[in-house]
Amino acid sequence: MRSLFLSLLCLLPAVAGAQASAPAECVVPSKPGGAMDLTCKLAKKGLAQEGAAAALAPMRISYLPGGIGAVAWHSMASQRRRAEPNTLVAFSGGSLLNLAQGKFGNAKAGDVRWVAALGADYGMIAVRSDSPYKTLADLIAALRQHPDKVLIGVSGTIGSQDWLKMALVARHAGIDPKVLRFVALEGGGEVFTAMQADYVQVVSGDTSEATLNASANHARVLAVLSEKRLPGVLAGVPTAREQGVDVVWPIIRGVWMGPQVPEADYQRWVATFDRAMATPQFAEWRAQAGLYPFALTGPKLTAYVRKAVDEYARQATELGLMR
Repeated sequence: MRSLFLSLLCLLPAVAGAQASAPAECVVPSKPGGAMDLTCKLAKKGLAQEGAAAALAPMRISYLPGGIGAVAWHSMASQRRRAEPNTLVAFSGGSLLNLAQGKFGNAKAGDVRWVAALGADYGMIAVRSDSPYKTLADLIAALRQHPDKVLIGVSGTIGSQDWLKMALVARHAGIDPKVLRFVALEGGGEVFTAMQADYVQVVSGDTSEATLNASANHARVLAVLSEKRLPGVLAGVPTAREQGVDVVWPIIRGVWMGPQVPEADYQRWVATFDRAMATPQFAEWRAQAGLYPFALTGPKLTAYVRKAVDEYARQATELGLMR
């Protein structure tokens, strides 16, 4: 028995070393094809070009959809994976909104370790490329006249950021959001697929997702919810403000880790993303992903997230959405 115990002790350093050098993983808390997927793919590129792949196997991307991020949060923050040193989880402003509204149970922003914000995104309203709605005004006119005949695809249910974006647009146009017909789906990729199948006629989503679909001529973006027009593929798309609807909706995108990840591993990832995001190559990849400059890591990101969650909670309370 004593010899067996000693043998097991001898194995412990090897097991610990194996865990520390385990392949990096980025968990997408939705189905493939949406902006969360883009976030992990951008993180993977950044990791590879930063040189960390020399110390770790290439990052793999996995998918853990469900509950608009709730399943991934529970798995990584509350179960056995909470201490994995090489596992990252994608998040967005929508994740923070869900936290603020209690959609992740009793979870709080301080329950995980916020690693890096990789870029910013904006809300947008899109239709099929062959849609009769050529402008935001066309869509608003249709919603005023026959709101029951226009199905709006959103990622998430009532109170999700996609729901809120469209509700705010409707309210600013003098339309009661309660008369709109929303179809709740899981992730931006699924929403655009539903629109291509004509299951929904409108998508309330994000510019990063729209960049992929607009460039492939699969969608027509009617309005971007940014302060001013965006560069790149969507440069010709007017803002909602330009069209008389004063709604702006920025979206942060980044990655977090489990709450029990050792400090040294957490700091290693923070430093890795600090270096990666400072390179011209990363800026190019970020633009290709339809994202815009926004880089925060470690404590600065943590402070930003906590402030954002508090602000979302205030807005949700005002709209009567708090549980």
